Amino acid sequence: MVLNAIGARSAAASDAPPWMRAQLNAALPAHDEKTNAVVLYAETTLTVQPNGRIKKLDREVVKILRPDGEARGTIRVYFDAQSRITDLHGWCIPVSGKDYEVKEKDAVESAVIGVDGGELISDLRTKTLRIPAATVGSVIGYEIEQELRPYVLVDEWEFQDTIPVREAHYTLQMPHGWSYKTNWLNRAEEHPAEGPAGQWRWSIGDVAAIRVERNMPPWQGIAGSMVVAIVPPTGQDPGIQSWRELGAWQLGLTRGRRESSPEIKRKVAELTESTPSSIEKIRALANFAQNDVRYVAIELGIGGYQPHAASEVFNHRYGDCKDKATLLSTMLKEIGVESYYVIINTERGSVTAATPPNLAFDHVILAIALPPGIETASLQARIAHPKLGQILFFDPTDSLTPLGKLSGPLQANFGLLVTTEGGELLELPRLSTDSNGTERTAKLTLDENGTLRGDVHEILVGDVAAVQRYGLRATTADTDRIRVVEAVAGDSFPTFRILKADVANLQSADRPLEWSYTFEAQNFAKTAGDLLLVRPRVLGSKSSALLETKEPRRYPVEFAGPKHDADVFEIAIPPGYEVEELPPPVNV
Repeated sequence: MVLNAIGARSAAASDAPPWMRAQLNAALPAHDEKTNAVVLYAETTLTVQPNGRIKKLDREVVKILRPDGEARGTIRVYFDAQSRITDLHGWCIPVSGKDYEVKEKDAVESAVIGVDGGELISDLRTKTLRIPAATVGSVIGYEIEQELRPYVLVDEWEFQDTIPVREAHYTLQMPHGWSYKTNWLNRAEEHPAEGPAGQWRWSIGDVAAIRVERNMPPWQGIAGSMVVAIVPPTGQDPGIQSWRELGAWQLGLTRGRRESSPEIKRKVAELTESTPSSIEKIRALANFAQNDVRYVAIELGIGGYQPHAASEVFNHRYGDCKDKATLLSTMLKEIGVESYYVIINTERGSVTAATPPNLAFDHVILAIALPPGIETASLQARIAHPKLGQILFFDPTDSLTPLGKLSGPLQANFGLLVTTEGGELLELPRLSTDSNGTERTAKLTLDENGTLRGDVHEILVGDVAAVQRYGLRATTADTDRIRVVEAVAGDSFPTFRILKADVANLQSADRPLEWSYTFEAQNFAKTAGDLLLVRPRVLGSKSSALLETKEPRRYPVEFAGPKHDADVFEIAIPPGYEVEELPPPVNV
């Protein structure tokens, strides 16, 4: 079936349309007994108009096989000023009885707020449509029409799902003189069937489901998709066709935004006047951007990509990630240090070396060009760029990761470096394993009754320290802070007492977080005749059920970042006892 006109509909007001009814007797795609639903039919039609605007029609038909599949009866559509919804419909063909229909007026509209709650204003919204009688055995379908005005003339056909797909189609309709380019991700290229003038149609059948696994790569990194770049005829704006062009577009949005002001100049002088070295000046400005500028996002239209002026961010003392990067870049310029935007996705694997140009980024950080002569040993988050020299990656938004470090999700991740020459997709550095983890030492005494007591010292660095600092920064009472230690001990001992506990460097993210505490655990050692059975592993857990699955794992394991833990437990045994047997030492 070829769709030539969006919006044409011959079904009666409450009857499911013919394209949906045609799937009632279709054979189900291959699936197992755990499959909760299957996609019988999916179609996307993209119609490009001569003025560059786009109409998009999405249709899908799903059969529900198990109770868990009933969630498929809730349809959520995200939209903003650049992707307006023009029509939304849903239908259900139940096992018995009359068809059900719901329309756009039945949908609930709401704002979309980020998980961190930092968005003050955003034009991203969602409409939620619930299809009645979406129960086991029923067939449900929906149709979404949108008008698109994308900043980048790129569309992505995501034909793979977490349930099997019987057949999926993509139709591209363009005016005379327009052309397209395709990139296939995680699937071999399929060639289209050419229809009437200016129309191409791709079809795929029996697409296997993606089974969700713990610590799997992000969806964009494993799901099959086709990225379509639309190319206008000669003489019209060709849009963005390369990473270099995307970087140039992004740089154009920042033009004039990094102009300094008298207030900024005075603040830079104040922060750096007592710091003689270049790196300490950079560190002072970086600390200001991280801690003295509150994260608040105001993203309307192009504001999702364009930062506010540095002077505005400084005067208001708030902004989102790109605003913070803009202000810090401006301040660095005042001390003669160049810096460059780096646009990145915080889910490593969402963008790879093979990813075609697109706007699949959700974060902005800085690449700071290090002046010659700076001691770089402590600045792990850097690379040697062939043209820019040593550049240091720094996240002005992450107040818990100091200059010289990067949080795990940003490491070994691909970001777009934006310079005056355009954009360059490059891989960020991976830090050494000793940049993140816990070093725990304990001097303990065991008595003849099996009670273990003693002192523990923990040194936490990197993301491990950041997670604890984040949880502790809102606490003030020692009784609240001590719960962190109690949680570790509670996972290790059936009964215990924390006799005292102190934390150091809680507010100093550039130094390790340190815990010192004393505990007592009764019945730690078990009596067996004249033996005391002692578990050498005293505190914490290093095990994971990640690979303990009934079925073979399909996808790679994606860790948050490099990590190294070390534990040393010294246990003084009771007088009159001696060690009879020890397990072999473990170094994994």
